[in-house]
Amino acid sequence: MSQFDHLDLDGHLLQLLLAVIEEGSVTRAALRLGVTQSAVSHLLDKLRAITGDPLFVKSGRGIVPTAHAQLLALRARALLDDLRSFSHAAAFEPAKISAQVTIAANDLQRDLLLPSLLRYARAQAPGLSLRVIPSGAPVPDMLREEHCQLIITPRPPEGSDILQKRLFEDSYRVFYDASQREPPESLEDYLASDHVTVLYEPRRRLDIDEVLAERGLVRRFAAHVPGFGGIGPFLRGSRMIATLPSLLRAYMLRGLAVAPVPVPCPAMPMYMVWHLRHQDDPMHRWLRQQLEIVVAPSLAAAAEHMPVLA
Repeated sequence: MSQFDHLDLDGHLLQLLLAVIEEGSVTRAALRLGVTQSAVSHLLDKLRAITGDPLFVKSGRGIVPTAHAQLLALRARALLDDLRSFSHAAAFEPAKISAQVTIAANDLQRDLLLPSLLRYARAQAPGLSLRVIPSGAPVPDMLREEHCQLIITPRPPEGSDILQKRLFEDSYRVFYDASQREPPESLEDYLASDHVTVLYEPRRRLDIDEVLAERGLVRRFAAHVPGFGGIGPFLRGSRMIATLPSLLRAYMLRGLAVAPVPVPCPAMPMYMVWHLRHQDDPMHRWLRQQLEIVVAPSLAAAAEHMPVLA
């Protein structure tokens, strides 16, 4: 049993553990933390003595965490979050923030909301910076493992520790090149057309295709792309169509014709999603409030650029 007192643990040791796990190297962890490699090795020895576990074992040219170290990492992230909350809870002042926030969003949500969010938030918190990563088909571990602090998505990942709030609702429309074809007027015409669609990783089809599948209907796909930004070049100059959120006609699909979908479609709600550990964190709560504030003006700005439906 370890002879060390639990009070020998501190935030620096927890941060060190996460750095070595995430970098997979003592040398890279030292560079990341701005300390010497020998200092990292010394502190790892101290952490091993406290936990009674080797924490890392060699694998090829690198090192990998033990199963116990991976469990400790989950606890370490939660404890570090608590320490940050403790330090900010007494007097949270946006003007004094010096932090980077990572938000996961696909190209629709990114272009629609995040530029406005950053401008609005930085007017109050100049020291805030934003890192945007693609959300794909989001999974709970994106939040649990701190790949991001917030996800904006129409299909929130599920989990008892995952929280969400609805931001707005969009609807599906058919996009096409009016110089090449007329819009599909019937379900038969729609299903006979060649379609372009988005397929996110992990592989998950759009909810409209799930609705069609329930009726025994399948669209004929000519192309799958990893994001909405790749749709336009396939549609322009062709007779293909795409069924996508209507808000895309304000930005990346501007100039393409838009028509109603000739089949009942589900609405497309949009949510912000976060982990339970951030629920009462003052900075995170403030950031969620700023996002809610910019939704209405962002939608209004998008509406000004939207063409009239066919």
